[in-house]
Amino acid sequence: MNDSQKKILFIDDDKFLLDMYALKFTKAGYEVKTADSTDVALKLLREGYQPNVLLSDIVMPGMDGLELVSVIRKEKLAAEAVIIMLTNQGISDDIARAKSLNVDGYIVKATTIPSEVLAEVEKIRSSKKAA
Repeated sequence: MNDSQKKILFIDDDKFLLDMYALKFTKAGYEVKTADSTDVALKLLREGYQPNVLLSDIVMPGMDGLELVSVIRKEKLAAEAVIIMLTNQGISDDIARAKSLNVDGYIVKATTIPSEVLAEVEKIRSSKKAA
């Protein structure tokens, strides 16, 4: 896998988590961009940024992460990206909403450490490539 295939966009309003995951994924060879709001994420994507992986929280001020995914799908932004929700929301309504948007993965933050998140992202990416 070459480096151009390892671009990830993290969207979360928690700066500490963004920094922690950015460090973890950078060390794993990813080019990491972070967005502390859905507005910042949409601006990056509308300006042409093409991540291979998009990891988004659900609960954020303004537009939530699932609304963001809906806009991304509608506007055909990051069409090739693996989209994974990384959230503390483990409730079935959110999981059902994510599935209806064809989200590729759903990780509950409270029960996973960063190395597990990295491993899960790699697993989801591999299975999507193989499909």
